Amino acid sequence: MVAKSDSTASASEINDRIVKCERILQSDPNSQIFAALAEAYRKQGELEKAFHVCQNGLRVHPSYGSAHVVMAKINMDRGLYDWAEAEINKAIEIEGTNRAVELLLAEIHIYRGEFNAAVKLLRRLHQADPRNDQIRKLLDIALRIPQEQAMVSQGRTPTSPIQLSETPSVKTQRPQSSATKGQTEPLTAAEVLKSSVQLPDVDGALFFNNEGLVAESEWSAGLDAHACAATMTEIGKFLDQELVKHSFGKVSALMIETKLPILYVLRSSGGMFLFVCNAKINLGTLRMRMPALVERYHA
Repeated sequence: MVAKSDSTASASEINDRIVKCERILQSDPNSQIFAALAEAYRKQGELEKAFHVCQNGLRVHPSYGSAHVVMAKINMDRGLYDWAEAEINKAIEIEGTNRAVELLLAEIHIYRGEFNAAVKLLRRLHQADPRNDQIRKLLDIALRIPQEQAMVSQGRTPTSPIQLSETPSVKTQRPQSSATKGQTEPLTAAEVLKSSVQLPDVDGALFFNNEGLVAESEWSAGLDAHACAATMTEIGKFLDQELVKHSFGKVSALMIETKLPILYVLRSSGGMFLFVCNAKINLGTLRMRMPALVERYHA
């Protein structure tokens, strides 16, 4: 398994590591150094490069457990938590489990809001290693986020707000009052859109009916809103036909990553919501916040 990486590595050290790993990989394309290269790209924030390097390497070395752990980290950073868990499970099948892998699994549970599962796992790890700061901090996060969410939903201010930046790898954002306060109250489509564009890096939001006609808009994206709505409607219809044909059911959510914007579509009663984001958006936050808003929509 991959040893815990040095989160304090400087940008120059990471660049040097990338140069060295690329040199080795060029001289030996079958080298397992691809995992270290992918991890370096991940630390640099080059998630697409990291993903493709790791993916290509795993095609040659599908039984390399450490590479599956790296791929899990990459998918976590991309907000693809189900894929991250699948990669962790592959690593466990190949090389068994260890503390580092179980910590990654606990982080995934936290990202997905599965706090009971995270607490159960972290308590076991804490009993085995009570002096481990990372375990203690993650356990504190898993215990306190549900409590804080409950307080905010009741209109109360947490007395000791949690600072999730305490841990080096957990990037789950603290719930914001704009998204959780009065979360049982229904919202109109216009209110959903106004709330969504308050999230950093969301450049526009639309609600359009099942025929692709725009009903509500909060739009500052440099795209044709009506063309976007029509295109997403046609894509949705095509995917529905193909998925139903193979007994998968209809599409409820769709994320499309292009060279410029990221398009996130959520189906709701009477139509679809489209959120257009720039590449800086935290995908994990996007996937947590937007469904929660759309669930509150009532026509």
